Amino acid sequence: MAFLSQLDLQEILETLCVFQWIPVYIFLGAIPLFLLPYVLVCTKFWTLSVLTLAWLVYDWNTHSQGGRRSAWVRNWTLWKYFGSYFPVKLVKTHDLSPKHNYIIANHPHGIVSYGVFINFATEATGFAQIFPDITPSVGTLEGIFWIPIVRDYVMSLGVCPVSELALKYLLTQKGSGNAVIVVVGGAAEALLCRPGASTILLEQRKGFVKLALKTGAYLVPSYSFGENEVYNQETFRDGTWMRFFQKSVQNTLKKVLGLNFCVFHGRGFTQESWGFLPFSLPITTVVGEPLPVPRIQNPNNKTVDKYHTLYVNALRKLFDQYKVQYGLPETQELTII
Repeated sequence: MAFLSQLDLQEILETLCVFQWIPVYIFLGAIPLFLLPYVLVCTKFWTLSVLTLAWLVYDWNTHSQGGRRSAWVRNWTLWKYFGSYFPVKLVKTHDLSPKHNYIIANHPHGIVSYGVFINFATEATGFAQIFPDITPSVGTLEGIFWIPIVRDYVMSLGVCPVSELALKYLLTQKGSGNAVIVVVGGAAEALLCRPGASTILLEQRKGFVKLALKTGAYLVPSYSFGENEVYNQETFRDGTWMRFFQKSVQNTLKKVLGLNFCVFHGRGFTQESWGFLPFSLPITTVVGEPLPVPRIQNPNNKTVDKYHTLYVNALRKLFDQYKVQYGLPETQELTII
């Protein structure tokens, strides 16, 4: 009762909606991984498991061919409470014409990329109203689409693999008015994310530029101000056994799973407590001006470098223009490595 007395109903709903996010993925993933083998081997309903696996084989390429989105799932009230917890906001600086396709590159990754998820994988902040006639698809690790049930859940949100095959299909086989959202720094960038930091991995990240040239998709810079503020990340002092253990685990998980392990924490169910919920601090994703890109079947390195430089300059301009408005000091610099 003491816990409930510190919260009003709105805050309770917001906190629960954020809390459920990761456990739901774990629960949905556990169903096929544990229940299907049990039903197959230990019950008389083995045909259900066989039919489920047969459907998975039949449907295997769907996630790389536009997916299977659901406007109903994207508009769940759940996501509005999720977004208002921080709150998350989407800011448009220029229109996106439905006559073109776009690669919206986002920075920074943060620990979890809440801004990208809420703004582009749901309608909590009104993407469809802000950018009418544009269909967003958020790129993520392809491994998540190998898990039955989970793959259908994420596809319903308009999430796709961040693979050249899947992204190229969306940008060349689905007409115009499509936008793929790519967090360029990837999971590796999560290790750089901490409050007050504005360091991103971009200097050698040129694959998204090459894809834009191959497909003729316009490049759009975007920056999620506040993404780095919602968790505190711990990096232990070099030379200590904790740092040795931390680096060993990080290197192992990177090699085996392609994941970067971060030691981080946020708040608990109340503002003053310790836990793994994010701090309820604002995240504002500002979407910049589209950069026209020519369609070149096999762009050379010189051309890729040219448009990469143009993109970097556009991103720096966006960052400098909005950093003070969304919580950073005037002296803050965007560091690109």
